Amino acid sequence: MSHPEIEGLHFGNNSVFFSIFSCYVNLINLCVGVFFLFSGKASVEIAEMSSGLQLVPITPQKHDPAWKHCQMFKNGDRVQLKCLYCHKLFKGGGIHRIKEHLAGHKGNASTCHSVPPEVQIIMQESLDGVTMKKKKRQKLDEEMTNVNAMTGEVDAISNHMDMDSSLQLIEVAEPLETSSALLMNHEEGTSNKLGRKRGSKGKSSCVERGMIVIPNGGGILDSNKVNNQVHMAVGRFLYDIGASLEAVNSAYFQPMIESIVSASTGIIPPSYHDIRGWILKNSVEEVRSDFDRCKATWGKTGCSVMVDQWRTEAGRTMLIFLVYCPEGTVFLESVDASGIMDSPDLLYELLKKVVEQVGVKHVLQVITRCEENYAIAGRKLSDTYPTLYWTPCAASCVDLILGDFGNIESVNTVIEQARSITRFVYNNSMVLNMVRRYTYGNDILEPCATRSATNFATLNRMVELKRCLQTMVTSQEWMDSPYSKRPGGLEMLDLISSESFWSSCNSIIRLTNPLLRVFRIVGSGKRPAMGYVYAAMYNAKLAIKTELVDRERYMVYWNIIDQRWGQQWNHPLHAAGFYLNPKFFYSIEGGEMHGEIASGMFDCIERLVSDTKIQDKIIKEINSYKNAVGDLGRKMAIRARETLLPAEWWSTYASSCPCLSRLAIRILSQTCSSVGLKQNQILFDKLHDTRNHIEHQRLSDLVFVRFNLQLKQMAAKANEQYQVDPLSFDGLSIVDDWVWRRDLCAEDYGNLEWTVLDSPPSGSTRLLPLHNDCDDLVAGFDDLEVFKRQRESEDDNIS
Repeated sequence: MSHPEIEGLHFGNNSVFFSIFSCYVNLINLCVGVFFLFSGKASVEIAEMSSGLQLVPITPQKHDPAWKHCQMFKNGDRVQLKCLYCHKLFKGGGIHRIKEHLAGHKGNASTCHSVPPEVQIIMQESLDGVTMKKKKRQKLDEEMTNVNAMTGEVDAISNHMDMDSSLQLIEVAEPLETSSALLMNHEEGTSNKLGRKRGSKGKSSCVERGMIVIPNGGGILDSNKVNNQVHMAVGRFLYDIGASLEAVNSAYFQPMIESIVSASTGIIPPSYHDIRGWILKNSVEEVRSDFDRCKATWGKTGCSVMVDQWRTEAGRTMLIFLVYCPEGTVFLESVDASGIMDSPDLLYELLKKVVEQVGVKHVLQVITRCEENYAIAGRKLSDTYPTLYWTPCAASCVDLILGDFGNIESVNTVIEQARSITRFVYNNSMVLNMVRRYTYGNDILEPCATRSATNFATLNRMVELKRCLQTMVTSQEWMDSPYSKRPGGLEMLDLISSESFWSSCNSIIRLTNPLLRVFRIVGSGKRPAMGYVYAAMYNAKLAIKTELVDRERYMVYWNIIDQRWGQQWNHPLHAAGFYLNPKFFYSIEGGEMHGEIASGMFDCIERLVSDTKIQDKIIKEINSYKNAVGDLGRKMAIRARETLLPAEWWSTYASSCPCLSRLAIRILSQTCSSVGLKQNQILFDKLHDTRNHIEHQRLSDLVFVRFNLQLKQMAAKANEQYQVDPLSFDGLSIVDDWVWRRDLCAEDYGNLEWTVLDSPPSGSTRLLPLHNDCDDLVAGFDDLEVFKRQRESEDDNIS
């Protein structure tokens, strides 16, 4: 506020008087400004209250930067936005108009005069980015229009060539130098066809014959040659940097290619400083947004803290901390625990710190490996925080069980016999080609997450391909092959022709396939495993008993299971997950739940619900659950017991049991195992070797981005099936025993040249599971011997 009549007074050289008067003027200006600011804000708030506007929280899913600088109100069915700086209320135009308002764009919205300069710059940059995207989209649409127009010309050229056989295509030696968008058919999703629409009739065009027309009289090119040039460029790049060749299977590889294609020619690749600078910064922000989206659900579903242990090339013991919820698994941090692994007390302090970082009220369990130091630290942690459990990793326990099964002499003998077949096949290129042809593109080796699981999955795969293998070794092609006369070939012929060998394989897989199913269930990213793990292990033990019949025989295997799985049988969360899964709960005849399962459910109520009044309400609501009262007994709810995920069933039909429903959703939303990330020891060694604080923080952010992107990719691919090459360098450590032998005879080696290996046939028939593992679990659970878990050494009889 200006006062010209005061400013025009002259005080001569009296500087003291002038200073006092200047302070007085400034004080008046400040008071007047505060008054108008306060009165303006108050008037806005009063106006909002009187107009019936209801403040609506802005969800984490809204990623536009302008959402941080406005408030959202609801007036009936209409949504209105208010600027945080000038308090102007916009009744339409959405977030884009707010952004224009903050950026100072005139036209669609008035300019905000109170916005901070840095915010105005950010809004301007965001608007510029939207404009650039629109221009690129328009340019791509124009190019695709030109391509469609060219299709008619290509057909005309093709028809003319068919009439005049004297015309020939001229091979162009120079690389294709035109818009790479011409290589992309957006309707078909392929990169080497621009063909006519589906269902079109007539002769095929040049493009459908694998040719590309260069616009502006550039001639015609073989599209295969263009693709080969692109593929060679990608290959040279990966070979040069020493990256894993599995990089091309990344979910982010194809979007990268498409992004380059859409940018057309003249694109400037990012520099070294771009990659480690603003690109990493933006990636951290993107990943952090996904992290926050998952975190926002922890209040409803709860979460599990998972601890994975790695050993780096430098000898460090790394602990990787992840957080699981149905919305997704996120990477939290990594810690160099080399100096604390022998001290349960120090390990406890580390676990405690992580739990507090996540939020004690959100954590239902901390999942670690089964070793004694983890067990001591985990129990101490659950004593400190009575509202959470320590849980040994179920996948690790199943893997140990499978390992013990494999050490049984009779089982190990059959595994070694099967390995003699795969060692011969996978060390001879010509034999491997022949096997893949006769098995329709399938491998006889099936890599899994662990060595023990691989052993029995491979036996199962070989049994599935038995007829194909027998057809091959009795074929004229095999008899005429020089490899059939070698010691390894003769041994393979004897085993594949031996019914005794196949009978032993069948007996073993009938014992181990149910355990492999448990392994897949507890390690699956498709659905939370907590509602299925108890039933899965029950089914596995029952299958072993059914197969062997004689108690003395099946107790050999049961004792192994009970020794390794003892902590899991007694785990209240697993029992409660079984109790709260309606598929299993209502399948028990007479509705009488086994005492051990009911006891586990009560333990969870007391531990996970601290309010005794709510505990009492849950006990009352359990009776409604038992008797299927109200919506729980609807025909839809009865059918949905088999089709909906357990947590979804409770969320849909259990409104009459609100307290029990909240607890059920939290328990049934948990996993049972730690997720196995692809290890990158080099990255961790670099991180913990770096002493500069700035570079250490940069590497920490790089690790954060890298593993969260990997977890997101794993979740996206959970329902997809991939054929893993057993000879892939990245998986050789798992299948090493099946493809290499120190004492293999020199004459057994045939053609070792990898270049003669055939590519997998495009029409190969993959062997895939026909059913969902959880859906195959048998209901009933009436064999009390499985629950009692009595050992062979016990004298009491089981009726």
